[in-house]
Amino acid sequence: MTIEPYSPADARTRALATRVAGRVRRPIVLVGLMGVGKTSIGRRLSHILSLPFTDADEEIERAARMTVSEVFAQFGEAYFRDGERRVIARLMAQGHGVIATGGGAFVQPDTRALILESGIAIWLDSDIATLVDRVGRKDTRPLLRGGDPAEILRRLQAEREPAYAEAPIRVQSGAGPQAETVQRVLEALDTWL
Repeated sequence: MTIEPYSPADARTRALATRVAGRVRRPIVLVGLMGVGKTSIGRRLSHILSLPFTDADEEIERAARMTVSEVFAQFGEAYFRDGERRVIARLMAQGHGVIATGGGAFVQPDTRALILESGIAIWLDSDIATLVDRVGRKDTRPLLRGGDPAEILRRLQAEREPAYAEAPIRVQSGAGPQAETVQRVLEALDTWL
C-alpha cells in the first residue's frame, strides 16, 4: 500500500506530528476491534511521524509460515494468543514505532500488561455499522466465520470493552477519511504526552 504524502495545506498536521514525534519514547500500540482501522491508520500514522510500522498479525504469519486463519484452525485460539504475545513482546523490545495489534491481543491480560508497561496504547473505537462494512470486505477473519458479523461484533465489543478501556488514549475511527482519524490520534497523543 502506498501512502500518499500530506499536502502543503496540511501544515498544521505536519507541525503537530513533528511536535508529537519529538516526544514519543515508546512504541505506539493500536488496539481495538477488527475492522476499526488499526493497520491502515497505523501505516498513515507511522508515515507522518517518520516511525517504522509493523502489523503484529503479519509478523505472526511470517513467523508461523501460516495465515492467522490457518493457525486458528490447526492449533486453536490459545496457541495463537501465546504466539501473538511473544511476537508483540519482541516488536516492543526492538522499539518498533507504531504497532497494529490483532483485535484480541489487548484482551489477553499478559499482553495488555506488557503493552501498558512498555508502550503507548491507543484504543481505536468505532460504531458497529462501520465495522460491519469494513470487515465485509475480507473473508479472512476466523472469529466471524459461521455467524452474523453484526451480532458477533456486538458481542465482541461488549466482552472486550473493559480491556480496551484500560488504554490511556481512546480515539473514534469513523467512516470518514482516514486522515481525520490520524489527526484525532495526533491530537490525543499530543495531549497525553
